[in-house]
Order: sequence, then C-alpha cells, then structure tokens
Amino acid sequence: MSTIDSTLTSFIDIKSDSDFSIHNLPYGIFSVAKDSVRRAGVAIGEHVLDLSVLETEGLLSLQGGPYFDQPTLNAFIDSGPDNWKHARTTIQKLLSSDNATLRDDAELQKKVLLKQADVTMHLPVQVPGFTDFYSSKEHATNVGTMFRDPNNALLPNWTEMPVGYNGRASTVIVSGMDIVRPSGQLKPNPDERPVFSACKRLDFELETAFVVGKGNRIGQPIAVDEAARHIFGMVLLNDWSARDIQKWEYVPLGPFNAKTFASQVSPWIVTMEALAPFSTACPAQEPKPLAYLNEKDSDSSFDITLSVELLPEEAETATVICETNFKYMYWSMAQQLTHHTITGCKVEVGDMMGSGTISGPTPDSYGSMLEIAWNATKPVTLEGGATRSFIEDGDTVIMKGYSEKYGIRIGFGEVRGTVLPALSFDFNK
Repeated sequence: MSTIDSTLTSFIDIKSDSDFSIHNLPYGIFSVAKDSVRRAGVAIGEHVLDLSVLETEGLLSLQGGPYFDQPTLNAFIDSGPDNWKHARTTIQKLLSSDNATLRDDAELQKKVLLKQADVTMHLPVQVPGFTDFYSSKEHATNVGTMFRDPNNALLPNWTEMPVGYNGRASTVIVSGMDIVRPSGQLKPNPDERPVFSACKRLDFELETAFVVGKGNRIGQPIAVDEAARHIFGMVLLNDWSARDIQKWEYVPLGPFNAKTFASQVSPWIVTMEALAPFSTACPAQEPKPLAYLNEKDSDSSFDITLSVELLPEEAETATVICETNFKYMYWSMAQQLTHHTITGCKVEVGDMMGSGTISGPTPDSYGSMLEIAWNATKPVTLEGGATRSFIEDGDTVIMKGYSEKYGIRIGFGEVRGTVLPALSFDFNK
C-alpha cells in the first residue's frame, strides 16, 4: 500500500471536497469548443491542465512522445509505466506550491489552465473491446433470489470464477450524452408470442470499469500476480440495462440487445497510482479460488465510496437512492483480467472491463433500480413525492465516486445521463 504525502499542496486554490486534488491528477480528453481539436489534460480543482501545451513548451517531455496532442490517450497509455510515472511526477511538481515555473508565470497559466466549465469532455480512450463482469455477490444473490430459487440464488460457477460477457465497445459513451430509450422484443405474457415495444423497465447499473494499460499476446494469459501491472486506471460506469428485453432474450447465450445500447463512463481516468493508498482487502473468498486465481496480494480491492442520484425532469433537487462501496466486490480486477485471458484471449490497450453492478449488504446500498425497488414491488419515493420503480423518460441518473483518507480526496467526478423517449417505428411504411 502506498502512502499519501500530506505535505504536497498546489498553488491553485482547491476546495477541500474537490475530487481533483494534486494527489489525483486524472487524465481526460477535452476540447475548448465542441468541434475544435481534441487533446489531453488532467483535472486539477476546477481547472483542466492542458498537457499538449506543456509538451510544446518543453515542460513535459516523455520518451517516444509527443503524446498529448492526440484525440485519445491510447498512445500515452501504451508508452508504458515508466512514462506514466514520469508524467505524474512532473505534473505534480509543476502544480506544487513550492515550484515557481508555473506558479509565477501568469502568461503560461493562461495557456495551460482552463476552466472545466469552459471545455467539452470526450471519451478518453479509443475502446477496442468492452467486457462486463458480474462480480458483486450481493447483487448476484439479490437477482438470483428474485428470479430463481432464493435458497440457491447463486449458480454453482459463481464462486469459482469471475463470470462475465463480451459487450459492445461501439456504444461505450461519455458522460453527458443523452440515452434514447431502447426498443426491442418483449414478452409480457408468457402464453403469447413476443411483441415489439419500447423498453418499459429501463434501469441503471452502478459500476466501475478498469482501463487496460498493457496488452498480451494471443495464447499468452496474464498471471494474476502480474495483472495489476496491466491496468492503467479506473472510471465510473453506468451500464444501462433494458430489463424486460433481457428477460426474454438472455436464454441461452446471455445479455445481447438489452445491454448494447449504452455503456456510459465518466470522462476522467483515475490512475491506479493515485488509488494505491486506498487499497484494501477483498471479501473472504470461499471456496479458495483455483491456483491461477489465487492472489498473493491480500489488498487487491479499493475503498471507493459510490453513490447514485436520480433527478426527474423539472425537479429542483436530485434524490440519493444508493450509497455503496467498491470494496464489497467479491472478485478483484486482477482476478477478472486473469480469468479473461486464461484461455489465451488477447486484450488491448484501451479495453474497458466493467465490474458488474456494485451492491452492498443493505437495501440503501443496492446498485440498480431492479434491486432498490425489488422488481417493482417496493417503489422508491423521491424528493417532492414522485415514485419510481424503473427509470422514466426525462430522468437523469448521476453516479459519483471518491476515496478519502487523512483529509486527502481522490475522486472520479461523475457520470451523468438523461433518458429521452424511444424512437417511433412504423414498419408498415
């Protein structure tokens, strides 16, 4: 576990509850106007530090660069851990309160420090592949209890391996984009044929995703005790779900259209180096995993506080409907990555791998509306008196996350999406 240097401060005025302290420095891709050139920056307080300008000015030189005048972070991530570390160290020095280079140069500050409110954020990486796991024991137990046998909620394979499926990288989208309600086949009456309809049970899934920082060769699995070195950082993920479409389509091959319309991520990638001081143990795993999943590092999870807010259209205030923590996850990211590659599957820089819905042990810590409203049998009352069993048109879902220790906060910002009505289809024309 890394330690936190509490003496490190920035010359920039940063609020104590800001997600973006000098100890964080998450990477993202931004533009000043929606259609202007995209480049890389880090978040610091309410600002974005333009890394492409630092490169041009000769203040951030990395082996094999330049890297930050590009529309994605893939090339920088692919350049390897030595560059990751050098970049982080250099940026922290430039932003520190005892370094005059940027602190005392007002003209340079105008070039490199932009207000976050004045920029447009974009998807930070080109995503070659997207995988979603199912690694919260509480979530899997809740779903199994609802739809199967409460006494045998978990299927036999669940405690033996990180269960997952391959999703669609093409619909990984950034926070702030609207979500069009999906349409597809539903089967509301078990004794009748399916119907084509707009989804009536639209749901969120509170997740995180890790970004692969180093790939492997096809046929060469990544060992579990090496897996952490293959992970660059983490983002928040709302893996939107059409529950009624999924219920009809998932047998026998699992989720398909119900999960391919939008997987929405926060724009800032929080590095594993920034999160290292907040590492913690995973829950006890019983039975002990097979040897290839058996980690030497007992602190392979992270203490990350997570929440979900629901803001109906025209409402003045959002309602917090979930508060949970990443540390409840049964399977670690290292175990997920190792299991993903154990048959020889090739993963690539920029691949995103979702945690699966993160639920805690109590109803207020459940990470999906399916669980919170218990399959529509316990509707949730929002601020102002409205109720919800699933997500309605005009609703905005906001997910947040942060780690905090000794007064030092490392945050993810938010992932936010607003639901638009389904498209109108007329198949008779």
